[in-house]
Amino acid sequence: MSSIRNAVQRRNHKERAQPEERAKWGLLEKRKDYKLRAADHRDKKKRIKILKEKAAERNPDEFSFAMLNASVDKYGRKVKERGNTTLGQDVVKLLKTQDAGYIRTMLQMVRKEREELEQRVVLADEEVKVLRDGGGKKARHTVYVGGVGEQEGFDEEAWFGVGGECPSWNRRRKSEAGGEEDGDAGETKKMSKKQVEAKALKEKEERSLMSKRARLQHRSALHLEAVKARERDLVAAQEELEKQRAKMNNTVGGTNKHGVKFKLRERKR
Repeated sequence: MSSIRNAVQRRNHKERAQPEERAKWGLLEKRKDYKLRAADHRDKKKRIKILKEKAAERNPDEFSFAMLNASVDKYGRKVKERGNTTLGQDVVKLLKTQDAGYIRTMLQMVRKEREELEQRVVLADEEVKVLRDGGGKKARHTVYVGGVGEQEGFDEEAWFGVGGECPSWNRRRKSEAGGEEDGDAGETKKMSKKQVEAKALKEKEERSLMSKRARLQHRSALHLEAVKARERDLVAAQEELEKQRAKMNNTVGGTNKHGVKFKLRERKR
């Protein structure tokens, strides 16, 4: 019979929930929740009782020698030492010497980087780089002559006919340069549609190349300004360190903690 009773599906037991009018108070507290809350309340009461007894039995005139070196903040709270020890004069001198060496090394690196950037920016501004087929090599126009005498007396303007303003790959003879203006209109008419599109594409690539070059120059200039600012900061830090080391060696004057300026007395000669 018991096996038949267990085979029948019975309704699952559900705990009573919080009434709807008290839903704003959260879940309904069960016995296990009340036991935890009551135990926490009793523990707090015991601790408060012990603290009250200590405060009532405290002697206001008590004294210990540790109170001589103790200190409090502006709120009356005791301030404990964090275990910091004062370094000796020789140790501080050594640390400042090492700091000065590190700053000197970093300053040399920054100066070298600044010089390289300045050379790069100057070259980018003064030289016109000719790019062919995506390469970065400078184009050349080689002229072969008969001997050393002809090489020494070679006249570039007389040979090319248009002077040295044009790039070497784009130089033309005077005869070609004279009839260029008249032939541009006729040449455009003779070009096919495909050639016109190719020419337009080439001009677009040249414009994009020039804009990319301008962006690179702008970034290089910003980088150069940042490196110069870092160099100025390192120079100021180096001067301040040298001044501190000189003060520690009693070789220069300065200002004491009260703001009074002083200078070292030199021996009379």
